[in-house]
Amino acid sequence: MANKVSTGAKIGVMTLAIMNITAVVSLRGLPAEAEYGLSSAFYYLFAAICFLIPTALVAAELAAMYQDKQGGVFRWVGEAFGERLGFLAIWLQWVESTIWYPTVLTFGAVSLAFIGMDQTSDMSLASNKMYTLVVVLIIYWAATFISLKGMGWVSKVAKVGGMVGTIIPAGLLIVLAGVYLAMGGESQMNFDGNFFPDFTKFNNLVLASSIFLFYAGMEMMGVHVKDVENPSKNYPKAVFIGAFVTVLIFVLGTFSLGIIIPQKDINLTQSLLVGFDNYFKFIHASWLSPVIAVALAFGVLAGVLTWVAGPSKGIFTVGKAGYLPPFMQKTNNNGVQKNILYIQGIIVTLLSLLFVVMPSVQSFYQILSQLTVLLYLIMYMLMFAAAIALRYKQKDLARPYRIGSKGNGMMWFLAGLGFCGSLLAFVLSFIPPAQIPSGSPAVWYAVLFAGCLVVVGAPFVILAARKPSWKNMNDSEPFEPFSWQEKANK
Repeated sequence: MANKVSTGAKIGVMTLAIMNITAVVSLRGLPAEAEYGLSSAFYYLFAAICFLIPTALVAAELAAMYQDKQGGVFRWVGEAFGERLGFLAIWLQWVESTIWYPTVLTFGAVSLAFIGMDQTSDMSLASNKMYTLVVVLIIYWAATFISLKGMGWVSKVAKVGGMVGTIIPAGLLIVLAGVYLAMGGESQMNFDGNFFPDFTKFNNLVLASSIFLFYAGMEMMGVHVKDVENPSKNYPKAVFIGAFVTVLIFVLGTFSLGIIIPQKDINLTQSLLVGFDNYFKFIHASWLSPVIAVALAFGVLAGVLTWVAGPSKGIFTVGKAGYLPPFMQKTNNNGVQKNILYIQGIIVTLLSLLFVVMPSVQSFYQILSQLTVLLYLIMYMLMFAAAIALRYKQKDLARPYRIGSKGNGMMWFLAGLGFCGSLLAFVLSFIPPAQIPSGSPAVWYAVLFAGCLVVVGAPFVILAARKPSWKNMNDSEPFEPFSWQEKANK
């Protein structure tokens, strides 16, 4: 199929760069890297070079190649390695986002706990497992029922939530740190420390491996590559600008927390709010603490509302092509994939119930975050490998955006760098972190290994049970066959 020429308004370099920043930046992970002090900057830069930039550029080429065909990562991996691995890739993308909800909502629950004016009481409430569990479930199911009514209006909420709940607080946190130091405040972070971490302590790298997920999502921007004027020049320019600003926000935001909170007191779920509280007290503006808590919670809720029905649409589209049973293809009167959303909600509920067996909210947050990283990194490794394979399997297919002007060397370098970086982070993610009480090591390993095995094995079981009747013959937008299927049918 020939590639269509975009007739809409072109996206400028700075506009696309801002879209990249908005899609990727989240403040909830800053405390995890603040544990590392000055060396956190090394991890941010390392992950940006080895993961963020390769992801964005590789996804841009793949998205441009198949801009007229459905499927996203299912299409990309399926064209390279067949439908089984393609289905695994999009399955991992959906399940990863499902597991992500309890972690991001935990941060939202903590933010809501800090609406009060007494920090000690707020911290106590934020550490209460039952409070967190109830808030996570109420907000998630509320978002699900809203999604079932249709998601057309949610983009406006997401835009406002992203600005109010992420970009403005990030800038404010950095400004507050500057004001604090300028007014003679004592920095709790040792800036005379080592930029390079101690590589002999592998367990100290575990939290840092989760930084790769901070940068996840940049591949979604690849769908806009044809809407950029002169994409071969301007798309990578926008990527590098977006990556630079993203790294800057993460590095300065992390330093801002380290400056006001001693390393020994850093808490993965609470320290962002505590940091704001401490800065506001210093400038005698404690009344702003509840305001920023509401803003951060609103940002979280807006993001969750946007994503609840988002990744599920990808698996739903693929399911209609005969990859999921009819039960998971059901829609309501608004055309929303209701049964997939219900199944997603049940999974979120069961995962949230892990609160009662984990030793703390913080340990629960960390183990789910690690499982999310593991699953998403498998998908990314498949994507990077597919990009290289397609240079040979479909070398004559038009590439409106191409990495490297000629030959495959640049693709091998970037996709290979992304693959190796993802593999390194994947291996490190299994090691229990030394900084956080994760409970019994047996529970830690059991959850991660069992979680990976069950999630990775599930799509193969589904495909083995697949029946011809699963294909939705009444679909108004049928899924286009893979190129290798078209050749086989000739």
